Amino acid sequence: MSDMQAQDDVFFVRQQIARQSPPPVPTHGVVGWMRVNLFSSTGNSILTVIGVLLAVAVIVPLFKWTVLNAVWAGDRNACAANIGGACWAFVKANLGQYIYGRYPDPERWRVDVFFLLLAGGIVPMAIPSLPQKGLNLLYLFVVFPIVSGFLLVGGVFGLPAVETQVWGGLFLTIVVSYVGMALSLPLGIALALGRRSKMPAVHYISVGIIEVCRGVPLITVLFMAGILLPLFFPTGVNFDKLLRALFGVAIFGGAYMAEVIRGGLQALPRGQYEGANALGLSYWQTMRLIILPQAITLVIPGIVNTFIGLFKDTSLVYIISIFELLSTVRNSFSDPTWAASTVPASGLVFAAAVFWIFCFGMSRYSQYTERRLRVGHKR
Repeated sequence: MSDMQAQDDVFFVRQQIARQSPPPVPTHGVVGWMRVNLFSSTGNSILTVIGVLLAVAVIVPLFKWTVLNAVWAGDRNACAANIGGACWAFVKANLGQYIYGRYPDPERWRVDVFFLLLAGGIVPMAIPSLPQKGLNLLYLFVVFPIVSGFLLVGGVFGLPAVETQVWGGLFLTIVVSYVGMALSLPLGIALALGRRSKMPAVHYISVGIIEVCRGVPLITVLFMAGILLPLFFPTGVNFDKLLRALFGVAIFGGAYMAEVIRGGLQALPRGQYEGANALGLSYWQTMRLIILPQAITLVIPGIVNTFIGLFKDTSLVYIISIFELLSTVRNSFSDPTWAASTVPASGLVFAAAVFWIFCFGMSRYSQYTERRLRVGHKR
């Protein structure tokens, strides 16, 4: 027998009974989840206690102000007598104005139809299991804007004309943000590809647009589009103020979107381009079939972040006298029939809640899309 075989025949036999180990820490249920995630170490436990104390210090007074001590019905006198709570009666009295702006009351059904048409396009698009996404995109970017334009502006098919100057409130916020988002993504893709182009004219024009728009505040772009742009038109030629605002928001969002898309393009390995060349694909086939789908998937968080910022920045269109949700809420503070100290804070909290709901919804859906596409996970 060799030495190796002799070593294999040697076994260790324990002479004493092993010490009993403690039972494993439960990780299931509420207690188990808290033990693993909130109190797994001393430092984690201290941070958890501090976070709970801060949350209580903020949430409890806010809950009292917004719910327990709030005035839900009544008039100015009821709100003036209660300085320790919100005046939701004021918000309720002006809710129609906050949603529709100064859109004529008999024609507000057209805005309601607009909301239904928009939901009818976005909801099927947001559900991955539903088929015919191509037709859905055609509806959202072609059919819906045309139908909504005729419906809201009127003047055709027996509908009374409604000037865009009386549009306002949440309705106008959604219009501006939808158009800005719908145009900024394709414009950003075009500018990102143009910035990476080897043709000098295309490259420098794209760089100029991106750097100029990113180098100035949105309020400056809106000021240029709303006030200075008409000065460059021939006499008698003018565009609707809302159209000018939509143009400014779209090009501003497209400049930021271009840098997000460019980051996704640069993140792809060179092998993707070389593989496309080996297959004999043209430049546009390579971009459409291989590069852009991967690049856009990689930068979903950045795209949604740009959309969220664009949605909140719609509040700046007031600079050219377009009254979206926030400016409509602020204008309602001058109503003498609701002169109370709690009215401004109540209106601003309502506007903040509306903005937060929309932004939080976009954020959560982007996270769902990332999980579905497994962005950042190993395949």
